[in-house]
Amino acid sequence: MALDRKIAYIDLSTGEVETAPIPVEMRKLYLGGRGLDMYLLYNHLKPGIDPLGPDNVLTVSAGLLVGTPASASARTHIGAKSPLTGFIGSSNMGGFFAPELRWAGFDHLVIKGKADGPVYLWIHDGEIEIRDGSELWGEDIPTTQELIKEELGDPEVKALCIGVAGENLVRFANVMTGIKNAAGRTGMGAVMGSKNLKAIAVRGTMDIKIRHPEQALEYNATLTEHIASTKFAQIMQKWGTMFIYGVTNTTGLVRVRNFQLNQQVGGDIECEHIEKYSLGTEGCYGCVIHCRHKYLIKDGPHAGTYGEGPEYTSQGAFGMEVGCNDFETILVGNSLVNKYGMDTLETGSLIGWAMELYEKGILTDADTGGLKLEWGNDEAVLEMVARIANRQGLGDVLAEGPLRAAAKIGQDSLKYCIHVKGMSNLHSDERPTPSLALGIATSSRGADHLRSRPAIDLYHLPKELLCKIYGGPKPYNGPLSSDYSVYEGKARMVQWQEMMYEAIDCVGVCKYHTIFLSPNLIAFEELSRLIYLNTGLEFTPEEIWDIADRAYTVERLFNIREGLTRADDWLVDRYFDEPTPIGLPIARGKSIDRERFSQMIGEYYELHGWDENGVPRPETLEALGLGDEPSRML
Repeated sequence: MALDRKIAYIDLSTGEVETAPIPVEMRKLYLGGRGLDMYLLYNHLKPGIDPLGPDNVLTVSAGLLVGTPASASARTHIGAKSPLTGFIGSSNMGGFFAPELRWAGFDHLVIKGKADGPVYLWIHDGEIEIRDGSELWGEDIPTTQELIKEELGDPEVKALCIGVAGENLVRFANVMTGIKNAAGRTGMGAVMGSKNLKAIAVRGTMDIKIRHPEQALEYNATLTEHIASTKFAQIMQKWGTMFIYGVTNTTGLVRVRNFQLNQQVGGDIECEHIEKYSLGTEGCYGCVIHCRHKYLIKDGPHAGTYGEGPEYTSQGAFGMEVGCNDFETILVGNSLVNKYGMDTLETGSLIGWAMELYEKGILTDADTGGLKLEWGNDEAVLEMVARIANRQGLGDVLAEGPLRAAAKIGQDSLKYCIHVKGMSNLHSDERPTPSLALGIATSSRGADHLRSRPAIDLYHLPKELLCKIYGGPKPYNGPLSSDYSVYEGKARMVQWQEMMYEAIDCVGVCKYHTIFLSPNLIAFEELSRLIYLNTGLEFTPEEIWDIADRAYTVERLFNIREGLTRADDWLVDRYFDEPTPIGLPIARGKSIDRERFSQMIGEYYELHGWDENGVPRPETLEALGLGDEPSRML
């Protein structure tokens, strides 16, 4: 059955492995995936531990619907205490690993301790082995996966792994599977590296029994037909997420030269350029969209560079933020971070920050080893990617992440760093968009566009449609506005998206199939039906909201236990003090108003049932069944 997968507890220090069933009661509380991972971390982690020490706990999981007929049910979640922020570490990726993990009999792995030397896990049809990984240490992401397949004699083995960035404990190192699927935020790759865990390989042939198979197939066919018919899906199939750049850059909603401009004037990094390099497109397990290009640079100084994507995030990391206008720089940078196993957002943002510091004389040639960190210096950008991954020179400083790097650089360096909770922001500029600004400020894992972003706020949708979306499943009768520049009603939009994304991460379906970049896709009602047909569990949309709320509140409790306060739910001063200099009239001359933003945070807290300091009230915890946490039921 879809509910009979197990949890495994793996101690790398002792070599002990224990497995156990996952009680249905826990499914009803957290479903699986990210939700149950958050519960496990809150219950198995001691407060105040070193994220790069053996006491950190790494969770790896597949969502409840992964491997079923549900569309795009491919997502893997990875969690730990973040070595980048010191708060909750949580990251999510697509590909084919999570379905294989379920077919091998497991939904959740809880990994503790530290191996004496490099190891990898081999999981196959209910069995788990800890194997020597010495021959894998030092290899890049693609090579590691190929060597594992050769050693195990099975080309169908799926593996997630770290590259040299994870081995070198770069605090924003990724965990990767395939060429480009990245659990890319909060430094989960560094946690694996700190445990000497190079990879986890899986192969499974165990069936997942669907509760109502014919109806599940029929319902999913209806959903996928609808999804594929939307303009959003069709443009994603053609360009991937790169299509976003045309609108956001034209409007003036992007970060250029770190935070100096909000529009790339004269830039030439539009998505259409991928046609010259594309070898076709690919998708994750069970997905009809196929949103990534396979690309190859065939000539010139970077001939032979192969990769997948690039995403909109790499357009920002190796284009806008660093002032580069060469599309090949984006392709090469994207390929490099994926080989090294490093967060493209964090990497590009830190290099852009360093370039502004260099421009202002805070960093000099002595600090950079003679490297000219000037805007638009393509080769310097690519060189810095390598130096960060290998912890060389200034790269060693930046590998520590924004707050630690700023402490080492000193002077006024922190003033120019665009981060929340110690994690760098996407290359977006939220000064004209209060809802998006609130989302990055309050996100549980730091500056974020994948946990609470109401992207459809940018579409000027009719108020009637906004009320239909944001008015339920938990009743809301407050204000909503089609104007993305106002503050009213935006707290609800952020909270609603927060709950939607939490729920979708619990079941392991891709966010691009939900109300994220399109108002016409999956929401709580469809999720309720998918869960019932595939697993037999019956939840109303309101009950799914409650499950998401419970899981998200556990994330909040984790962060509070690690020292989070209201002051951490805030933006850097530049958002308030520096108006946007260019862009369309709706985006030009904009900054965030401190008083109104503070009021909006208060509204957001109230919607969650938290007090004025962002602490969940006792009655809120009681209503969510969290009064006795940590309960250690699993």
